[in-house]
Amino acid sequence: MEDKFQKKYRVSSPRLPGWDYGSHGLYFVTICTKDRIPYFGEIIQTDISEIAMLRKTEIAEIASDNWLKIGEFHPYVIPEDFVVMPDHLHGILFFNKPNKTTWETNKFGGQRNNLASVLRGYKGSVKQYADKNNIEFAWQPRYYDRVIRDKKEHENIREYIYDNQGNWLLNKHGFENLYL
Repeated sequence: MEDKFQKKYRVSSPRLPGWDYGSHGLYFVTICTKDRIPYFGEIIQTDISEIAMLRKTEIAEIASDNWLKIGEFHPYVIPEDFVVMPDHLHGILFFNKPNKTTWETNKFGGQRNNLASVLRGYKGSVKQYADKNNIEFAWQPRYYDRVIRDKKEHENIREYIYDNQGNWLLNKHGFENLYL
């Protein structure tokens, strides 16, 4: 939905209203490349196992490695399941803050120790590597997130992540994605 801010139309925030994105919990995120350009490679069907997998580019390897290192820079974050696709990444981040006592709703402005700051750092690290190594690469400015609300939803999202590369091939050949 579009709203007006200072007499100009803008896209309203996709964030969950009233939620503290620095609080203890699980977050499902999707981060896309700019213009959905397949910088990360292509999905191929392996002959041996008939399993679909990403033939990764160098920047895809960095995106994977840096995802796994998120906890080194944000000790309260545990990266869980994730998958790198040709033009996006899906992943689950567990914010391990069971003793957090303050609640700060999502707000405009400087942010730290929350989902936005973690993803900003992650995206920046991948982009910095690309720039330093003269690799053409860009992220889209925003990201999609979903606060995972219960165990069943967590299981469904993990299954979606696990099946994503195979579903990519089904969709590419005109079949409907059974999970969406």
